[in-house]
Parts: sequence; structure tokens; C-alpha cells
Amino acid sequence: MNERRAWVRLDNASNIFLASMSSVDTKVFRLSAQLDHDIDPELLQQALDVVFDQYVLYHSVLRRGVFWYYLEESDLRPQVMPETLPPCAHLYRFDRRDLLFRVLYHGPRLSLEVLHVLTDGTGASWVLQDLVAEYLRLKFPDEARRAAEPPGVKQGLVPDSFTQFHPRLPQQFAEAAQAAPLGASDQVEDATGGGRPPGLARELFGSRKRRVHRVRGTLTPDHRNRVVELAMPVSQVLPIAREHGVSLTVLLTALFLHAVREVDGDSAKGHTMAISVPVDLRQRFASESGRNFFATTRLEFNEDEADFAQMCTALAGQLKLQTTPAALESKLRKFIGFEHLWVARVLPRPVKDVILGVANWLNSRQLTVAMTNVGRLDFAEDINQHVQAVFIAVSTPHPQFSMISHGDVLTVSFTSAFVETAHQAAFVRGLTGRGVDVRVAASKVNEDELAASGASSGGRP
Repeated sequence: MNERRAWVRLDNASNIFLASMSSVDTKVFRLSAQLDHDIDPELLQQALDVVFDQYVLYHSVLRRGVFWYYLEESDLRPQVMPETLPPCAHLYRFDRRDLLFRVLYHGPRLSLEVLHVLTDGTGASWVLQDLVAEYLRLKFPDEARRAAEPPGVKQGLVPDSFTQFHPRLPQQFAEAAQAAPLGASDQVEDATGGGRPPGLARELFGSRKRRVHRVRGTLTPDHRNRVVELAMPVSQVLPIAREHGVSLTVLLTALFLHAVREVDGDSAKGHTMAISVPVDLRQRFASESGRNFFATTRLEFNEDEADFAQMCTALAGQLKLQTTPAALESKLRKFIGFEHLWVARVLPRPVKDVILGVANWLNSRQLTVAMTNVGRLDFAEDINQHVQAVFIAVSTPHPQFSMISHGDVLTVSFTSAFVETAHQAAFVRGLTGRGVDVRVAASKVNEDELAASGASSGGRP
């Protein structure tokens, strides 16, 4: 008789990911580290073997039950691969039991691609940090600083923090309200301030006063995402954010919306510009979960004649209001509560998929663009000297930018299923016009570009 394998239900955020997966939006994201030498595949495999044993969560395969999806522990072992697929290619196929992540290498860059049902950017960043550290300690053993004993399991197949904290929401948010504010840092805005949190209807459908402007373009031939990577000094961008009294998140969000308004011109006039911004809930709860644990806010701007400074101020104010303890409690109660309704419990999974898919489609129609910010990623001193930059890219149904920093290097990656890059170019002009030195690289998406880059590169930047 076969031993019953460990399993756990998907977290609150993951069910809608699967319901809205498509050929354009694979629900895969990528974290990469650029090193100071070409990757040694054999050493990378050795490093992956060590790190994989520390993260039991990553042993999972995705299974479909009658009522819900769930993760089940498997005996599969991952193998590093040269990068030949397009960025953020599909990881999950319902008729196969595959691991939900892959490790790739190309020249001096190693990449970790993860299906979003497994974890979020913060959770994946811990794996990338350990993978890079283990690899470099194998590569440069004379420089390595190792612990006396190897660490044990860091992330097991455990229930998610949505489930863990749901019964204690009032207590947890009361504690958060009394705690010292996070401040107007470059992670999440200050959680002080009042204001009524937006209702569920507004979250799903947005403001009905003006139509939401939607970015349009020519789809890439095989629906792969084009990735445009920017690298710039943090020390040049941070003073601009301070000049406007906002965080880097708000500054770059405003720059992107301003670029869209500039490029789209008359078609954007009279419309609301709306953007989705995630908030890492680990900063509000005492959680070290490696699984998804975030909420999403929706910011908007609809003043056609307002200048850039006014846009920054408006977006910062909205984000401040939407990240108060009361606002986050209201948001989480609505979306976590759905799983506890008796109707949700008895509906078969395919029916839930349809409902969640429609809800996601309606929500996407009320967004202009999206963004994500993983924050700052650092390594131990002996590791940092070999890491030149880190990057993050996310598959997306609409244009998105993702930001992450390491040392004094801030990287911004734009992903879009469109061939055109005019909005990204306008964003770069907004930075260079303010004195920021920006390096740009773009992936290849059509036949001519792919032929010029070589098929083995997967069209990567």
C-alpha cells in the first residue's frame, strides 16, 4: 500500500492565478542574478541539490481536487537547464506532474522561474539568495564563509499565512496600528492616516466616473512577453523621489503612468489611469511564510492637466490610505471570507474557476498597467562582491514593470505581450531627462529579432 503523501491546499491568492492563466499570462515570474563570470552548470546543479533539500515547499506538484487545487509533495528532483525558452514560459500543464519552478543559466546570469501559485516575489527571493550563495561558495571555496553546521529545512509544506492569520485579523491589525509606522521608505508607504477603505465593487470595477484607459498594441507572434530591462544607480534616482516627497515605488509608478499618457496622447484624455500595486503583508504580520502572502491595491489618476509632481502626490496619498490597518483588514476579510462561505465550499472546482476567471477579467479591464516591487536584495559580504545586479520579470496580461535593487544598482524590467516599446522608451526619457544614467536591454520577440539573436538564447535580453 502506497504511503499517503503530504499535501496542502493552495493559498487564497493562488486560486485566481490558475483560473486566469492564459497563453499570454503564464502566471510565472523570474528572479535573476547577474554574476561576474559565466555560470558553471555542474556547480550550479550541486548548489541546487543542496538548496532544494532545504525548501520542501519546492518539492510540490500541483494537483486538482473536486473542490480546490492543492500542492502535493513529490519525489522529483530539479535539473538546471540552459536558457532556451522565452522568459517566463509555462510551468504548469494539467496533464503532467512537474515541479513548479525551474533554474536556468545563460552566460553570467542564473535565473529562478516560479509558478506564482507556489510563492510570491519575496518568498522566491529567499531561494535565489541561498542558491547564489551556495553556488559562489562552491565556485570560490577559498573565500567562502560557511556555518558550522548546514541548515535544515527552511520552508516546509505548511498552511499559508492567509489561513493562519484569518481568525486573528482584528487582533493582528490592532497590534499593527499601535506599532511604529514603517515610514515613507522604499518598501511600503507609511500605514498611518485615516479615510474609508475602498469597497469591493470599486476594487473589482474601479471608478465609474470616467473610463479606464487601456494600453493597446500588437501581440507578439507566439504571445511571448517582451522583456525590457533597465539598470540605473539607486543613488541617482533616490534624490528625485525625495525631492517629490515620495518613495521609489511611487516615483516610478508616476513615471510609468506619465509615459503612457505622453505616448497615447488624445486616446488617454478624459480617461482614468489605473495601476495595480502589491503590498507585502509580511511587513504587517509576524510571518516568515515562503508562500504567497500579499494584498493588492489599486491606484488611479484622472487629471489630464495635472503635472508630474501632482501625480506623485496623489498616488502617494492613495497608497497611504490603502495600506492602513483598517483598509488592509477590510480587503483581506472580503477575499479570504469567500473561501469560508458555504456556497464556495460546495461549488465544484471547475465552477469556481469560471467565477474567479470572470472576476479577474473584469478587474483587468479596469487597469491601465501593473507594477511590483520586491525591494532590496542583499547577500553576505563574501557573496556580494561577485553579484553585479539582480532582476525580476513577471508574465502579464497587460504592460507591467517590476523593480528590485542590489547595492547601488536598481533594475526595472518591463514585461508586455506587445511588440511596441514606445511606453518603455518614454519612461527611459523621463529618467534620463532628470539626470539618471540608464542602461537598456530588450528581449527578442519576432522572427527577424530571434534570427539575429540566435535560437539558443530564447530571445532573452
